[in-house]
Amino acid sequence: MRPGVLTVGAVRAAALLLGLAALGATLHDGLDQPGNALAFGALVALGELARRGAAPGEREPAPLAAAGALAYALLGESAGSPTSHGALQTVAVVTAAGLAGAVPRLARGRGPGPDHLARRVLTVGFAALCFQPLHTSGAVARHLGEGPPYALLLGLLLVLTALCDAVLAALLLRARTGFPYGPLLRDELRALLGIGSAVCATGAVMALGVAAAGLWALPVLAVPLLLTQVSYRRYEAVRTVNRQTIASLARATEVAGCTPPGHAHRVAALSAAVGRELGLSGAELTVLEHAALMHDIGQLSLVDPVEGGATALLPAEEQRRIALLGGEVVRRTGVPPAVAVIVERQADPYREQPLPARIVRTVNAYDDLTGVAADAGRGTGVGGGPGAALDALERLRLGTARDHHPDVVEGLARVLARGGAAGMTPVLPG
Repeated sequence: MRPGVLTVGAVRAAALLLGLAALGATLHDGLDQPGNALAFGALVALGELARRGAAPGEREPAPLAAAGALAYALLGESAGSPTSHGALQTVAVVTAAGLAGAVPRLARGRGPGPDHLARRVLTVGFAALCFQPLHTSGAVARHLGEGPPYALLLGLLLVLTALCDAVLAALLLRARTGFPYGPLLRDELRALLGIGSAVCATGAVMALGVAAAGLWALPVLAVPLLLTQVSYRRYEAVRTVNRQTIASLARATEVAGCTPPGHAHRVAALSAAVGRELGLSGAELTVLEHAALMHDIGQLSLVDPVEGGATALLPAEEQRRIALLGGEVVRRTGVPPAVAVIVERQADPYREQPLPARIVRTVNAYDDLTGVAADAGRGTGVGGGPGAALDALERLRLGTARDHHPDVVEGLARVLARGGAAGMTPVLPG
């Protein structure tokens, strides 16, 4: 069994055991302060119902549910009266409410995945276990009181909880994809500066607001996150339109017969995988993917199309001319200038290229070489399989003096050995 499968199984099993233990203990001992439990449970369920559906591989934020769960984990008082629900009841309420809110979406096939649910249970359990025993024993009241030190304690616990969630998220993604753990963790930590910081801040404010004003503070404090969620949906709608526009432009070369069907999307998928392997961040990967989709758009400006669209087989000067034409076209489409820079520099000697341009050049050459092998072997029973992929990798390695950076070629070999991008045949590095 692969280590990644064991890691995912261990995380899910830990969350399942914690959730079952919490539910069992709560059913056995009864629900303490049911009004608080019902209010926060309803908030978590509402947040799950309002969850935005995300595209595969993207984060799917549920800020209201996350903030409500954290607030309940860090709740010490309600309208001036001490709470006593404890850590296990916190986990039980959040687990039950999360499942209740996810059921309608699961019925439509759009619910959160098991990894998300496992992270929610474990992170809320972490926060509750850090705070509730200290609060129940009276240590917080004796040493900190209700002033700024108490608020600082909540802030510190929220930071630690956010770090715990980032570590879990990167660990699960590393287990599923095999990408290096460091860049994945860095992406998760960067994400905390956006919606993650808003969730943590709102969770702390909710806990403090309910402590002072009671449960009536919850609906008032939930409004900013609801507005944030609406704004995020609009932002995602704009991003979706941009992606669709770029994908349509990428297909223009295929419709015109300049490149083989699926070439741009194969290069984009494999470039993103290689970029992740080499440590590019989320924003850099987006720019890389867009540039890879549009890397051949310069062929639309040619009078005579390149045979088979295989620009990697052309002389260096001709590759350079097509790349510059492509960069000029991309600049007129309104996409970020960084995309145009990658497109126009993909044919430079690799020592003069930024890393994304090196990746696009190498992955494009790989797809061109394997495509040519497939065409040559069609009807003969050879070409296009693992043997063609190994031959293409060998040719790329021979070109590491000028055309292809050795690190990019080896990164590509590692990605292919793990199965490459979706739909690609695993290739043993030669």
